[in-house]
Amino acid sequence: MSSVNDALDNARFTYEQHMRTCRQCHADGAPCAVAKHLLRIYNLARRDHMRATGSNSPTS
Repeated sequence: MSSVNDALDNARFTYEQHMRTCRQCHADGAPCAVAKHLLRIYNLARRDHMRATGSNSPTS
């Protein structure tokens, strides 16, 4: 279970660090291709974390 948590924490940290330091993201005011890719990885890690912990709740 800790590997799922580690993956989520690492993905979040990497995405947030990129958004803070990327010149292109700041200049354009929109996420660059790398930021979009890192966000995709973070979303996948978050989904895996929710599946592993049983945190799925109905959306309706």
